[in-house]
Amino acid sequence: MEAQELLGLARKSLPLAYAPYSGYHVAAALLTEAGEVFTGVNVENSSYGLSICAERAAVAAAVGAGQRKFTRLAVVTEGDAPPLPCGACRQVLAEFAPNLHIIVASREEEGQSYLLAELLPHAFVLRAK
Repeated sequence: MEAQELLGLARKSLPLAYAPYSGYHVAAALLTEAGEVFTGVNVENSSYGLSICAERAAVAAAVGAGQRKFTRLAVVTEGDAPPLPCGACRQVLAEFAPNLHIIVASREEEGQSYLLAELLPHAFVLRAK
């Protein structure tokens, strides 16, 4: 799947974001190795620490459907600046796809591409026993 198509799927989900406090709507589309796409949106809570980012919502949807191998993530917002994943999202993504390709875009722009390893060069890794 091409980057622009994945960005389009994320943009399609953007109106579903729940951001009554910040007004900052974010949506993500996560492509699995199997070719499936899972979307997520940010879900704010009046207790900000309980809010869920779009990226983690997409990961949770994919994992809940039995998918754990991801190749590409598109993240979009209507804001002026591209929505780079926060540190918590970067760490969650690294759990499943340390070589993930991430495309971020604001408004209608084509987007900017990064590798997760560029955004989180020293991810925490705990080896399972």
